[in-house]
Amino acid sequence: MKITICGAAGRMGQSILDIAKIDETVQVCGAVEYESSSAIGTGHPVIIPVSKIEEVLPATEVLVDFTNPDTALKNVELAKKYKIPVIIGTTGFIAEQKEKIAEAAKKIPIVLSPNMSVGVNILFKLVEEVTKLIPDYDIEIVELHHNKKKDAPSGTAAKLSEIAAAAMGKNINDVGVYGRKTVLGDRKKDEIGVLSVRGGDIVGEHTVYFAGIGERIELSHKAQSRNTFGAGAVRAAKWIVGKEPGLYDMQDVLGLK
Repeated sequence: MKITICGAAGRMGQSILDIAKIDETVQVCGAVEYESSSAIGTGHPVIIPVSKIEEVLPATEVLVDFTNPDTALKNVELAKKYKIPVIIGTTGFIAEQKEKIAEAAKKIPIVLSPNMSVGVNILFKLVEEVTKLIPDYDIEIVELHHNKKKDAPSGTAAKLSEIAAAAMGKNINDVGVYGRKTVLGDRKKDEIGVLSVRGGDIVGEHTVYFAGIGERIELSHKAQSRNTFGAGAVRAAKWIVGKEPGLYDMQDVLGLK
């Protein structure tokens, strides 16, 4: 399977390249970065500027994107032009951008997931089930990442909060609280707290607390290596080949739906 990686010099891009090196069923036919990146012309395969991406797309079977929201949307449009499936691990999309991705998915298959880890996607499933079982417990989400992470909360924490809110029959836009400072009054009953920690080289940790009277349940995932995310992205790329147009996520890839 031939893939093109957008964001090849980033942490996730490098992880996917590492996975591809040891997976004989995967060939990287394109590694792409922004125009002024110091990585241009280096690496194996050689990293090319985004202006040359259309040189490799005709040979590409799956496009894998770990860039930023604006760039990802441009790459999706190119993929649609060449009828190439897309794996999107980029996070930080606003609602309008997600709508554009959903529109493109009417023409090509797209896997959109804030986290490609098998373990995290099992966590998504568990949070949904536990929330339905104990909807009266207070839910708080704490996520930790390295000090270079661009978005807060993380895409994974945002997804966890969305899942918990939906399981409660709520919209996260109505019940989400992000950090607390000089908040007056008691915690609201249906509130879902999301707290972000940034420091050092933490790969990624997420804990969902279900706090009741006299007890609490904690569901945690701690990533020890980015290769778990890279392996998930490659797994998604293999899965999406031959799929019908549509918007999928890692729950589809892993058969958890």
